Amino acid sequence: MSDSLSALNQITDAARGERGLPELIRAVGRALGAGVLLLDAAGSVLVLAGRSSTDEQALTAAVDGVECVPLVAAGEPVGELRLRRPASAPEFPAAATALVYALLAAELGRQQLPAQASEAAASEFLAHLVEPGRREADALGAEADELGIDLARGVTLLVIRAHVQAAGADGWRDRVAAAAWRGARVTSPAAIAAASPRKGQPHAEVLVLLRAADEADAVRCTDAVVRELRLLAGHTIAVGRSRVATDAGDLARLGDEALLAVNVAEGGAADEEGHRVLAFEDTGAYRLLLPAMSEDPDELRRFYDETIAPVAAYDEQYETNLVQTVDAFLEADGNVAGTAQRLFTHRHTIRYRLERVRELSGFDVGSTDGRERLSLGLKAMRVLGIPAPGGPASERPASADQAVRGSNTA
Repeated sequence: MSDSLSALNQITDAARGERGLPELIRAVGRALGAGVLLLDAAGSVLVLAGRSSTDEQALTAAVDGVECVPLVAAGEPVGELRLRRPASAPEFPAAATALVYALLAAELGRQQLPAQASEAAASEFLAHLVEPGRREADALGAEADELGIDLARGVTLLVIRAHVQAAGADGWRDRVAAAAWRGARVTSPAAIAAASPRKGQPHAEVLVLLRAADEADAVRCTDAVVRELRLLAGHTIAVGRSRVATDAGDLARLGDEALLAVNVAEGGAADEEGHRVLAFEDTGAYRLLLPAMSEDPDELRRFYDETIAPVAAYDEQYETNLVQTVDAFLEADGNVAGTAQRLFTHRHTIRYRLERVRELSGFDVGSTDGRERLSLGLKAMRVLGIPAPGGPASERPASADQAVRGSNTA
């Protein structure tokens, strides 16, 4: 009985917390010793908390052995809870189980999470925010109205990029998109999400429009999305967030800002799990290049071609680390010893590489002008979203950060 009371306390604590349905459902799964899946009344997956990939597949397909519990609040069906319990699952009193189901139904009914607006319409609208040649403000505003988006209450755009670490993981792009939407709906029930229209990328890219009244609200909503994404094992995530927009005139800038932020995030410091989250407001000097990216990307590309591109091409051809070395050298304020320490490489090797950079690019890192041009070239590369070459896998990186950055960043 004491174990049951302890589990009930954990469930009620989760219900009172700020992390919403995902944390509540996981607390239920822990208490019942089960993999769990929560569906809304329309059959959309809200939370999937399996104990393994086999669990997740069984719960999604509702195979034999999966319990399907209808959830009803105030006499109205509000969703369904699915459970998959192993034979070794702990005993849980029937009365306590019924109480848990009633709590879930009441919470789900209270939130009354709406289904995402027409998937096609949502995808088209989000595509218009990030594709070149975006629509005029009035047209974007009209699309937002049709989707029921109240711009006066504020919105922010996330661009999420995920790289899978395990080869041959089927359906991983869909799982990233589903996780992003689940996380968004925790704090922003009116959120819309869709896969990016840009094809041929090695990563999954998802666009999420969140309701956010101000910067603090945007951070809170983004955190909920990131928490859900962190549950995807074997993935590294980069998230870029725009500023808040409150009218149709601001919509056109959301795509530029979120894309710039995610491009810069992919070249920045990662946490221990390889994830990066960056707001447009925190992109620093990169913001100065935003007009060039949106108004004249060809000129920005030419600047990249005239500075870092030859160095990157050499890295690609010969599997060297020249771009990474330039980046580390600039981060070390032009100090060779500091660069060697960051890259766990001998100082003579660093000097050799920097000389090779001078021969390839024509810019000497020993001069102020050379450092400035190469620094701007690196920024142009990231603003344009051009992945930096990775160099040889055998070279020891300076930190866990650079180990994760590998072939995706400088």
